[in-house]
Amino acid sequence: MLAVQGDVEAHARALARASAEAVPVLRPHDLKEVEALVLPGGESTTIAKGIERLGLADALRGFPGPVLGTCAGAILLSREARNHPVPTLGLLDAVAERNAYGTQVDSFADRVDLGAAEGLADLRCVFIRAPRFAALGPGVEVLARVDRAPVLVREGRVLAATFHPELTPDPRVHTLLLGAI
Repeated sequence: MLAVQGDVEAHARALARASAEAVPVLRPHDLKEVEALVLPGGESTTIAKGIERLGLADALRGFPGPVLGTCAGAILLSREARNHPVPTLGLLDAVAERNAYGTQVDSFADRVDLGAAEGLADLRCVFIRAPRFAALGPGVEVLARVDRAPVLVREGRVLAATFHPELTPDPRVHTLLLGAI
């Protein structure tokens, strides 16, 4: 798990619920110790600066295993970020709009719409200063929507959630990541 900033401990607990161990990634060589990678939520500007400061951008782009980005992590995986842009990794053919649902006081939780991908029905999603996907490329598969907006997507080995699955006891999003190993 990228441990630059964000709720690393909540993701560690979520990975444990999915029968995996969290290993902190702070240097390029740390990626050799992991089979999958989580880019947690947090503050995308701070995480982007940490990635640059630690020289992680190229190593993250070259990581061959499955990757999950949640909230800020989804922004960083996208090809472009809007609304106070930050440098992104470009691993997901998507445009992410930062803070699309409003400020901290506008945070909310909701269930995914009917028609979610198999195994994701009734998934509870927690949105905190959440991004929204403003555009998705043709190879991006929508796995779940809330109020018709895509909130969980997949492109090849990359999963991105605009919400915080680590803040619920439900391990399904992390299990989906681990299933791609």
